[in-house]
Amino acid sequence: MADLTPPRADTREHVREHHGDRVVDPYEWLRDGDDPEVRAYLDAENEYAEARTVGLQPLRDSIFAEIKSRVLETDLSVPVRSGPWWYYSRTVEGQQYSIHARVPVDDPAVRPVVAPDETPRDEQVLLDGNLEAGDSEFFSIGALSVSPDHTRLAFATDTSGDERFDLVVRDLTSGETLDDGLTGIGYGVEFSHDGGTLFYTRVDEAWRPHQLYRHVVGSDPATDVLVHEEPDERFWMGIGSSRDDRWILLALGSKTTSEVRLLDSTKPEADFRVVAPRRDGVEYDVEPAADRLLIVHNTDNPNSDLAWAPLDATSHEQWRPLLAAGEGERFLGVDAFDDVAVLSLRREGLTSLSLLPVDSSSESGYAAPVPVPFDEPIYSVGLGDNPEPGQSALQVVFESFVTPRTVLDLDLATGERTLLKQQPVLGDVDLSDYVQRREWATAADGTLVPISVVHRADLGPDGSNPGLLTAYGAYEHSSDPYFSVARLSLLDRGVVHATAHVRGGGEMGRHWYDQGKLLAKPNTFSDTVACADRLVELGWVAPDRLGLEGGSAGGLLVGAVVNLAPDRFRVAHGAVPFVDALTTILRPDLPLTVGEWEEWGNPLEDAEVYAAMKAYTPYENVAAQDYPAILATTSLNDTRVFFTEAAKWVARLRATVTNDEATRPILLRTEMAAGHGGRSGRYAAWEQIAWEWAFVLDQLGATSRLPRVDDDQRAGRATQEPVRD
Repeated sequence: MADLTPPRADTREHVREHHGDRVVDPYEWLRDGDDPEVRAYLDAENEYAEARTVGLQPLRDSIFAEIKSRVLETDLSVPVRSGPWWYYSRTVEGQQYSIHARVPVDDPAVRPVVAPDETPRDEQVLLDGNLEAGDSEFFSIGALSVSPDHTRLAFATDTSGDERFDLVVRDLTSGETLDDGLTGIGYGVEFSHDGGTLFYTRVDEAWRPHQLYRHVVGSDPATDVLVHEEPDERFWMGIGSSRDDRWILLALGSKTTSEVRLLDSTKPEADFRVVAPRRDGVEYDVEPAADRLLIVHNTDNPNSDLAWAPLDATSHEQWRPLLAAGEGERFLGVDAFDDVAVLSLRREGLTSLSLLPVDSSSESGYAAPVPVPFDEPIYSVGLGDNPEPGQSALQVVFESFVTPRTVLDLDLATGERTLLKQQPVLGDVDLSDYVQRREWATAADGTLVPISVVHRADLGPDGSNPGLLTAYGAYEHSSDPYFSVARLSLLDRGVVHATAHVRGGGEMGRHWYDQGKLLAKPNTFSDTVACADRLVELGWVAPDRLGLEGGSAGGLLVGAVVNLAPDRFRVAHGAVPFVDALTTILRPDLPLTVGEWEEWGNPLEDAEVYAAMKAYTPYENVAAQDYPAILATTSLNDTRVFFTEAAKWVARLRATVTNDEATRPILLRTEMAAGHGGRSGRYAAWEQIAWEWAFVLDQLGATSRLPRVDDDQRAGRATQEPVRD
């Protein structure tokens, strides 16, 4: 019989001293993933986690089978025209990865009808992820770029999970490999206009993209030209191209400041031109639009404004106002087409789109914005894949907790919407069995915090339901509603699923982010507790049946919240959790650290920041009290949040808390061939989800599926109104 004795990590003295504070960290030795003792400890934790949950295998199998049965495994995306080809991707039953392909354009106005289970006679496969992955346990694509003349493909792959990529260039006519000499590069690759030159990034020891190189296809990488090196360690770089392929864009940015440079792609050996030199605290994005530039910037408005400038602009003094964000709005970005510009924004916490028709009589070149309305109470909407500047209709993608991902064609002349595709949901699913709503919690300082909720239509606020609360709350990242086939397995077991839109995210505008970062970071955690309390107060969740889940910076939230209010939760899952934040942010040699000082503060230089971080970092504040059952999941090759953080956290939890291990276990599960996003391949990802959710459901006492919803119960949902008080 498997040993059910939890592993106990050795303690070894490691001293950290800053600002007169001496800290002994007994588990810092769990850092080197190549150390045989560290690997042995991780293996022991994996064995214990498996032994401790072996009885949940039937539940895991059921969840995996449910997910699989509801997915159309052989399927394809909506074909999108670019030049003389229609491009799409497809999946095949039994295969882990997508196949990227194209067919020739016969009539630009007639989108081809491609049956999911048939291969078109004239299909050309660009990249088969299954063939490229081979027998690798992990496979990810970091770049997939077709040259402007559609004759060459550049793709970059990662087979370890460390997010460093090897590049291959192929001739799409002959299938010949033209280049495979570039290794260990960063995300993104852009071709020059003639396809003969590539631009790519390299990362430094701290995994910061800091160099942009120019490479002639087929040449020795040793001859590549360093185009730009960014010396400011706060700044990252990324590359992209304009919709008309005329411009290559180099974006440089920290958490608070940005700079954009442009290069005429027909002149790859020329210098990049700075659109506007960086100014501390000013962020801007650039979109080339025919004879001008469109610029979203926050010079005078933290929620950003839209400006235009001459195509050859080199200073912010050349920017001219076009549109200002209104009350309750946050401008996110703009996309330019021949006949319209599309503004992406947030309005009252939800994503939105507005169309600005081209108007040659206006100085700015555009008419007043026209909102694109949607009628669900909570949803996500954005532009889909629209590579052609002259499109008469735009692809728009819409989804919510209860509406699968839906691709629409929006006719620019008439406003008519045509359904192109909605994500199929197979099996025993009736989407009218589920209902979504928005609730509001009152934070400790009186701030109203939105909560998005989805549950079965037959559930009422009777105080008995199990619940799972998720949150993130960092980097101005918004946790927008999305449809999930996998989530149905929770809902069908009676779980009320809620997302807390806490401060530190971007849901309610730039101030929402500012109030949850730096020294205001504790608002993120107290907001989460307020949301948990509100769900119980409204009766949607039983006080002893609520779980908490978050990943990465959301894992920091999980760890901080269970320290702050362990009695509110029955179970907590921290995925790749950033729980040893102070140790990491004190080390500028580690990936992300220097750039993150604008998010968390610099505890090396600022004693107040050090004290604040020490007061909330989960690993620093584990206490001798009863905690929820804890599941920490991580990956050995994660570059963003080292496996060390989860390993140290679990070691300290197990040595400190007063839990009854039989009823509230503390588990660590490490994927030994994966990165920050967990296992690759759709079936492997479903298996991972099933493993994690089986543990959560077991702790919530929600392992059995509920009976089907009847018509009377479904109709009753109309009486359940959201509350905001």
